[in-house]
Amino acid sequence: MRVRAVTPITVGPFELARRQARYDVLVPAGIRVVLSDLDPDGPRALDTAAEVRHSEALVADALADAPDCDAVLPDCVLDPGVPTDGGTLGGRPALGLLRLTIGAAVAAGHRVGAITRNAAIAAELRHRITCYGWDASFHEVTVLDLGVADITDPARWAAAMRPALSAARAAGVTAVVNGCSAVDTAEQDSGLPLLLDPIRTGLGVLGALGGAPVH
Repeated sequence: MRVRAVTPITVGPFELARRQARYDVLVPAGIRVVLSDLDPDGPRALDTAAEVRHSEALVADALADAPDCDAVLPDCVLDPGVPTDGGTLGGRPALGLLRLTIGAAVAAGHRVGAITRNAAIAAELRHRITCYGWDASFHEVTVLDLGVADITDPARWAAAMRPALSAARAAGVTAVVNGCSAVDTAEQDSGLPLLLDPIRTGLGVLGALGGAPVH
């Protein structure tokens, strides 16, 4: 199964290669993800609601025109461009990392939370949760107040996450979505909520189901 993916921001060749390498390591057997950079005029970060909307429009257009694939996928936990009721883009199944990840966690009985690096991403993720109909199983999104450069700094990201995961545990949350699919996350301390890497979890679910449906 060949999946075409597009970054939610314009990242350049070095970061594109790093993200592609993550997919190469994390995707299950039988699935190949081919990642492309967003349009050069795309946002360099998702720091405002306007940048989130701009990214969504560009990602949807890019995925609708993606060549030679069985499915399309935004490289973003916000599922930009993915129809909230499922569906297709350009005639191919539109996969969503958030939809796959939280859908599986909710089905398994988890009380779910999420962490994001800023308020704009948190607001959009929370909106997506409501659109998907998971409010009853969702606690809240915790904002880490990190910059886009921190995406490639696993140690700083992990340090920022630790208090958020402890607070989530105290609130009865059993699984937390890491609200940036491009971050490398290390194993967390025992006793903390399950930390869900959107790529590992989402594509793992897809692999377990034998790939995307044929339309």
